[in-house]
Amino acid sequence: MKSESTQKTFLSKRLESLDALRGFDMFLIIGGTHFISSFIHAMGWESMSWLTDQFRHVPWHGLTFEDVIFPLFLFMVGVSMVYSVASSRRKGMSKKEIYWKAFKRMILLSILGIIYKNRPLHFDWDQIRYVSVLGRIGVTGFLATLILLNTTWRGRIYWLAGILILYWAAVLFIPVPGYGAGDLSQEGNLVTYIHSYIVPGRLIDGIYDENGYFTHIPAVGLVLMGTLASSLLRSSKMEMQKVAWLVGAGAVAIAIGVLWSFHFPINKHLWSSSFIMVTGGISFLFMALFYLVIDVWGYKKWAFPFKVIGLNSIFIYMASALIDFGYTSKYLLNGFIQMAGEDGQRFIIQLGVLLLEFGLLYFMYRKRIFVKV
Repeated sequence: MKSESTQKTFLSKRLESLDALRGFDMFLIIGGTHFISSFIHAMGWESMSWLTDQFRHVPWHGLTFEDVIFPLFLFMVGVSMVYSVASSRRKGMSKKEIYWKAFKRMILLSILGIIYKNRPLHFDWDQIRYVSVLGRIGVTGFLATLILLNTTWRGRIYWLAGILILYWAAVLFIPVPGYGAGDLSQEGNLVTYIHSYIVPGRLIDGIYDENGYFTHIPAVGLVLMGTLASSLLRSSKMEMQKVAWLVGAGAVAIAIGVLWSFHFPINKHLWSSSFIMVTGGISFLFMALFYLVIDVWGYKKWAFPFKVIGLNSIFIYMASALIDFGYTSKYLLNGFIQMAGEDGQRFIIQLGVLLLEFGLLYFMYRKRIFVKV
């Protein structure tokens, strides 16, 4: 990881909608969903319970908004990857050098992921969780880089289809000892069986881990979908044509995913092929909306807080785990907290956490400090 002080031109050449969308997604990850939920509860808006329900992961089959947040980030890894590779090419880097750069990033993100998942650090090897969100970003980014550098956009569509179809066939038709083929229960599915053998250390639920190595395979599909969106954004098409294509691609992907779900249910824990298509389609729609409003219509000021977050997304993700913002929030806002009820206290604490996190990021933004991995 390295910190860089950049010139003003650094910001002007970027796809601003991508930074804002990344920041919006990271805002939700570092406490935004808890902030919204706590606000609704503090206000006593029982009629809004449907919204707070969307900020909880489904137990097994199904989909909520909470389940879309991480896939959206993987999609944006693909969007930014195309710009990054193009920049590396302009600097004269060879394919081998780009492969090595992506490989080092994969290793670094995997190490950071282990630190994030095992705080405070310990050396009970059987209880260490080796797989993580950051590890998945690193591995899928590396694999997608290999595909990106050796295919056209059509080739990436073939890879996307091939990966998801083969994953579907494996999970549905390869028999699991003691359960047979096609068992999609938590205990009897192929993913659980494979992870129990190949994933070392502690699994998130004892017998399976949704970020395990086998589910890296379908997750690559989300990054590839992001690269397709990026290739479209970098094309010579008119701006409104790009928006229309993004919306169309999103609608088609969602339709395919919904139809597929009748045979292979939408399931984030299994990273089912239908889950990849539906969440990838939703990501296309988010990208279209942010691109339309920010880069086409030019309405940028509202997105500034998200842009500040998006420019240091990995940094604040790690900082939110390693720095106790909650302790400082309680200390600084104790007087207000004491005057509030239980729901109000949670809201005030979470508000303080978000303000402290944003204050740190804004300071870094003003100093032109952007932490890259």
